[in-house]
Amino acid sequence: MAEIVKKATRESFGEALVELAKTNPDIVVLVADLADATKVENFGKAYPDRFIECGIAEGNMVGVAAGLASCGKIPFATSFAMFSAGRAFEQVRNSVGYPHLNVKIVGSHAGISVGEDGASHQCCEDIALMRTIPGMVVLNPADHYEMQAAVKAAVEYQGPVYIRLGRLAVESCNNSDDYHFELGKGITLREGRDITVIATGLMVGEALKAVDSLASAGIHARLIDMHTVKPLDTELVVKAAKETGRIVTVEEHNIIGGLGEAVAACLSKEYPAPVTRLGVRDVFGHSGPAVDLLKEFGLCAQGIEEAVKEALK
Repeated sequence: MAEIVKKATRESFGEALVELAKTNPDIVVLVADLADATKVENFGKAYPDRFIECGIAEGNMVGVAAGLASCGKIPFATSFAMFSAGRAFEQVRNSVGYPHLNVKIVGSHAGISVGEDGASHQCCEDIALMRTIPGMVVLNPADHYEMQAAVKAAVEYQGPVYIRLGRLAVESCNNSDDYHFELGKGITLREGRDITVIATGLMVGEALKAVDSLASAGIHARLIDMHTVKPLDTELVVKAAKETGRIVTVEEHNIIGGLGEAVAACLSKEYPAPVTRLGVRDVFGHSGPAVDLLKEFGLCAQGIEEAVKEALK
């Protein structure tokens, strides 16, 4: 088993970029005055000639990234999710998505776990926004190992990718020696036949605690780590629905437009089954300690347990 690592995925992202750039001279990083927060400052120190500080001008940053991609570079345009996916949406759509350029859009500090920064920075709409852009791959890695693998996969993939980063340190759950990451393919972390929990990003670790606790109570839930929200692993979703009968999705994102909606849309067409969507229920967040906010919104192990038990009634 690989070592258990407790680290914010934004840190793992920054480390992966520095390492990958050693052998890939085409990787370029752009930032909008948030190098420290998005953890790309070390990339700037290691490769100053491949690091572009664009200032507080996220739309312009995406435009520059599009230009670099058209010249054969692999640009990572980094900022908070509220800005890279929100403020710069038009540029991401028209300058990156429409011409299908090889730009990697990076959204850090996503979800309510941003904590004290409050609703203005707690972007719970980024996955929905990026899912609507044709051809955009949407990644929401769960932990250190998955983020590092996802960044490598994004570099190797030819086309636009959105990568969601977390601010809160999380314990790694993909510690298996046979762990394998593939774009568009979910990972089954626990087997079970009573119900299936499909989680993404930060919620995978909490779902793992919930599923293990449920097992001790005689409820055997399957757990799927859905690191790629688009394209969704529809084969794995349908298989889970057929074998367990019920699905609970868990995401640190608005239930509108996110993982839950993607899973429900898939099953409504392929194999109708009950789907419970656990997430931010069409409201804005507010300021407070990250862990307390997650508990308040039910986005914790206890909240997931309760949702599973309710779904089984």
